[in-house]
Amino acid sequence: MTFFPSPMRALIADDEPHLARFLQQQLATLWPALEIVHLAENGVEAARAIATLQPDLAFLDIQMPGLTGLEVAQGIEGPTRVVFVTAYGNHAVEAFEHAALDYVLKPVRVERLARTLERIQATCVQVEADARLSLALARLLALPAQPRLRYIRAGQGELTFQVAVENVLFFHADDKYTVVSTAAGEHLIRTPLTELAAQLDPEQFWQVHRSTLINLAFLDGTRRDEGGRLFVRMRGCQRELPVSRAFVHLFRAM
Repeated sequence: MTFFPSPMRALIADDEPHLARFLQQQLATLWPALEIVHLAENGVEAARAIATLQPDLAFLDIQMPGLTGLEVAQGIEGPTRVVFVTAYGNHAVEAFEHAALDYVLKPVRVERLARTLERIQATCVQVEADARLSLALARLLALPAQPRLRYIRAGQGELTFQVAVENVLFFHADDKYTVVSTAAGEHLIRTPLTELAAQLDPEQFWQVHRSTLINLAFLDGTRRDEGGRLFVRMRGCQRELPVSRAFVHLFRAM
């Protein structure tokens, strides 16, 4: 087994705790010097931990509540390198391979994990700085193609609400749910932001943060704070929504 440099720090994110612990055990065997700094149970927790802890590596399950692994990766603004842990089919795996992204198929096999770790050592390049990551994520986030959404069905107790998409101010991923915000109130759904984005009109709904999609029809304006951070204001909503640096360019012409 190849010797890996140390110290290095890693985060594992998977909504199935037994799978996260199994991966942690395998990493301890294959790379004893690697420090696991956090085990996240959903995408929102993973995104927060990555932003706070800035680990060298993040092993991200793709299908997680709140935010998927793809959405978490899209929002990383530091040097963290991503390894996707995926049960995706062959068509998506081809996209990973084409972009030379690191991935491990579920169920995780020790031999495949070992090869991935060796490749990480051999190519000490931050995926954050590699333009191929953005292209691959865009391709993967678009799979599979689905018809445009017109209505959102949201349950609340014994009641089921049918919310017209055109009336939605914004969608926000919050732990295990996605918040559907309208002028009349909020609803919680379990559909990940990735699936919603794939079914919404990209000219009408913009992603402004790893956890937020806004409806441009309700965009009231933008504001920068003293630190230069950009926020959007939405009609019918009292609070401002932060814009990630990865999406600031969308507002330069405004």
